[in-house]
Amino acid sequence: MLQAVSDLTRRRFVQVMAGASGAAAWPFRVRAQVSPVMATLAAYMSQAGTRALPDAVVLETKNHILDTLAAAISGSKLPPGIQALKFAEAYGGQGGATIVASNLVSGPIEAAIVNGALAQADETDDNYSAGGAHPGCAVIPAALAMGEVFGVDGMRFLRAVTLGYDIGMRAMKTILGRTVLRDTHNIVGSFGASAAAGCIAKLSAQQMRWLIDYTSQQAGGGYGVWQRDTEHMEKAFVFGSMTARNGITAAMLIHSGWTGVDDVFYGHENFFQSYAPNAKPEGFIDRLGESYEVTQTIIKKWSTGGPIQSPLDAILNLRNQHPFEADQVKEIVVHLSTSAASKVDNVLSPDLCIQYLVAVMLLDRTVSFRAAHDIARMTDAAIVRQRKKVTVVAEQRLEDLLPRRVAVVEITLNDGTKLSEENDTVRGTPENPMTQDEIVEKARDLIVPVLGADKCTKLVQAIYTLEKVNNIRDLRPLLQRT
Repeated sequence: MLQAVSDLTRRRFVQVMAGASGAAAWPFRVRAQVSPVMATLAAYMSQAGTRALPDAVVLETKNHILDTLAAAISGSKLPPGIQALKFAEAYGGQGGATIVASNLVSGPIEAAIVNGALAQADETDDNYSAGGAHPGCAVIPAALAMGEVFGVDGMRFLRAVTLGYDIGMRAMKTILGRTVLRDTHNIVGSFGASAAAGCIAKLSAQQMRWLIDYTSQQAGGGYGVWQRDTEHMEKAFVFGSMTARNGITAAMLIHSGWTGVDDVFYGHENFFQSYAPNAKPEGFIDRLGESYEVTQTIIKKWSTGGPIQSPLDAILNLRNQHPFEADQVKEIVVHLSTSAASKVDNVLSPDLCIQYLVAVMLLDRTVSFRAAHDIARMTDAAIVRQRKKVTVVAEQRLEDLLPRRVAVVEITLNDGTKLSEENDTVRGTPENPMTQDEIVEKARDLIVPVLGADKCTKLVQAIYTLEKVNNIRDLRPLLQRT
């Protein structure tokens, strides 16, 4: 036994002596050389809070902040949001962080958990065209909670959010790929929330390296088993709560004085060896500061699942070109990718059931948030009559076009007229962006039923003039119930 201890001691001594000079006194810690990728990434992150952004990026970030906060406010009325608010009441405790759509405050970690769930309580929040990424529901709750703790102004908050999108989405594209995503949905939110929180905490480049280390340690998980939960609660946790919490936790630990590994991307048993051995770390800094990921993230026009967006757009386009009434329709065939079809074909959730949502579009000429979540209406006689007309066809051709979500809608009218639309540019994508008026209109549909028209108007004004907000805490009265 003594010989084994002696051998261990000698090995540790050799490791320490082989490390860089100036290694810490603790013999088990060896300071590694920092790679160019990590040095560039950490320096960029540490400077993001004061770095000027292009005007178009500032506006797009404001759009996503409004859209995410609106999703959180509306989410307070849905089962995951209701349970999240109950959690806040039971475990929120003391603190200065806002719980959206309530009259509660809590510590920042609890606020991140609750607001993350509220923002991802359904399919209203922003996403990435290939799926697997809902950055806003993690980045913005984390930035809001940390922003209130540190009392930052609106411009630093906005820059932190922009950085969160940049780092979170680059993490996904680097580690998981741009088109084929594995069952790990924790990457985007954890890296994005950490980056935003670290920016608000004004971490140095050295601290940012440790932040990335602590984020990497938390970034596993988010496995696709959440898809079996028909209540959407586990998805709200995986995409919103867990990842926002991870980011806040990492940033607060490092800010309080915790240390870590200087470069988790390189060296023995590094992050990439363990997680994605074929990935190239350089993806984290690819066009960093030139291309902004917030401009590449979709703001959904419709408060429904991603695969539903293109078919609803196609029906709206067809109706604008050739007006018709619901009762004039004999049959509708919706062609979708194979992976999309299985997620939306006659499923139980109203915001994911394509037959129900097409029926609503036929009858209402639009799909409101309320209609997209009206379970009782799914069995209404008028809806059922229209639902029977809708057939879904899964096509490998459309699967091969991912991440572009293409849908083909074929409508046959009673008089024999045939209408067809292949939609490959979903409204809200970078190729077909929503106007600011459309984004505000969507936000009003989400906010007014919960907080009222006056607060909604004031919140919209505050978001679009964030550069004039001296302290992000000033948003609290506009985010909460009176």
